[in-house]
Amino acid sequence: MCYFDTIKMKTTYTIGVDFGTDSVRALVVNNQTGENIGTAVHYYERWKQGLYCNPSISQFRQHPLDYLEGLEGSIIGALQHISEEVKQKIVGISVDTTGSTPVAVDANGTPLSLLPEFSENPNGMFILWKDHTANAEAEEINRLAHSWEIDFTKYVGGIYSSEWFWAKILRTLRVDETVRLNAFSWVEHCDWISAVLTGNTNPLRMKRSRCAAGHKAMWHEEFDGLPSEEFFTTLDPLLKGLRERLFRNTYTSDESMGKIAADWAKKLGLSTNVEIGVGAFDCHMGAVGAEIEPYDFVRVMGTSTCDMLIAPTQEIGHLLIKGICGQVDGSIIPNMLGMEAGQSAYGDYYAWFQRVITEPVRELLGEKAAEELSQKLIPYLSEKASLLPVSENDPVATDWINGRRTPDANHELKAAFMGLNLGTDAIKIFKMIVEATAFGSKAIVNRFIEEGVPIKQVIAIGGVAKKSPFVMQTLSDVLNMPIKVASSDQACALGAAMNASVAAGVHANLFDAQKAMGSGFDAHYEPRPTYVEVYKKLYEKYQKLGKHTENNA
Repeated sequence: MCYFDTIKMKTTYTIGVDFGTDSVRALVVNNQTGENIGTAVHYYERWKQGLYCNPSISQFRQHPLDYLEGLEGSIIGALQHISEEVKQKIVGISVDTTGSTPVAVDANGTPLSLLPEFSENPNGMFILWKDHTANAEAEEINRLAHSWEIDFTKYVGGIYSSEWFWAKILRTLRVDETVRLNAFSWVEHCDWISAVLTGNTNPLRMKRSRCAAGHKAMWHEEFDGLPSEEFFTTLDPLLKGLRERLFRNTYTSDESMGKIAADWAKKLGLSTNVEIGVGAFDCHMGAVGAEIEPYDFVRVMGTSTCDMLIAPTQEIGHLLIKGICGQVDGSIIPNMLGMEAGQSAYGDYYAWFQRVITEPVRELLGEKAAEELSQKLIPYLSEKASLLPVSENDPVATDWINGRRTPDANHELKAAFMGLNLGTDAIKIFKMIVEATAFGSKAIVNRFIEEGVPIKQVIAIGGVAKKSPFVMQTLSDVLNMPIKVASSDQACALGAAMNASVAAGVHANLFDAQKAMGSGFDAHYEPRPTYVEVYKKLYEKYQKLGKHTENNA
């Protein structure tokens, strides 16, 4: 009897590791029951201090040491109260990360910022998903792609974004000669951190994520992998030769990247039989954790949103859906077309308004008073805003405080408010912001439907979905759709654990893993008919404000 057959017959466990914007979380899950038996969170020390970031120019970088320390700290923390017997029954680990979050690496796959001469150079660090310093480069990619014989953006919604792989690489090569001369290749965070666990970070040999490559790097089988060398050298000669130092093939996240390295097994106290799954982005694994099925619209609602859909490729694979973040076979569930959209700011929009209010308090009354206010402010505003009437004469805002991801990426856009007067107070402004994020969501839903992709139901996961009934009820009213909230507050990590269970041979496929390990749903929101009608009018105002803003940007 082989090893995989043996583990199917007994209780086993997997670990899902979820790298978010501010922290990394590890979750230990029973593969047969879905019971969570251990969890821990590690906050990035350098990120907490605001190091290597400059929000005024949308520069957001993260040091690989934050990731390495977080990987070790979160897993050891999650295993802290687990017996040695159970630890030896852990058969797989899979990782999800934010993305696109690439880094320049040397020929060994070492991020340049782990080398002494680059240790404080932000350009040698991971370029976080929300870094928008490459807006100009993204526009150049779009102009060339749209005039090329093959439009290499056609499977990523027709618009390449500054949040993505190639724009960030080109920007870095242009502005930093030292990085340009020392970067052998480039690797996504989800690929690198998974490879670290296997001990093989060779950029030419590591298994690259289908999810990351398809949605952010314009990889597609039709193109024989990545866009052509001629396309890249025409874009900028600085890209010459890089394509051959990247990858041709990609792998779905139910596959194994390899066994855990002996040093990591020893460090974590695990067996060397642990399989390390191919990595993916957080929202994609979150959709798996939320038990996504064909034509479900899964909203991963945190600092930003990612919206995920799957459908049988034979049913909609002929469509080219405009203005989304890509359609990739197998990026969420193998043999299903995975579609991604989202908003560049959601919880970040609420946090921005919180800072607007609390910063003067911090300056005038001190840190303690500001922190006390911060903890109470959003719940207070939500409660009060939920009591306000809604009328078609209400002021409106757009949701583009950090640019627009979808539909139709444009990260040069800014948020706008319309209809304020002397009677507009903080509660009314907060209501406008919540409605703006809901209107942005409706624009995404409408785009899918207009492009021929039906939506069966809406499922929400993430911090905002779990913590704010006011936001969720407003969203249900604006979308005019019921919304289910997943019970698990760690759906991304749970989805990673599900992928690990398939990579380790415990479950035959992800749908089987979902049935065995899913957490179900613990909240439902139904649209209120009277609000639905009013929000139709307000959405029209939102659209007019958006057009005016975009035309006069």
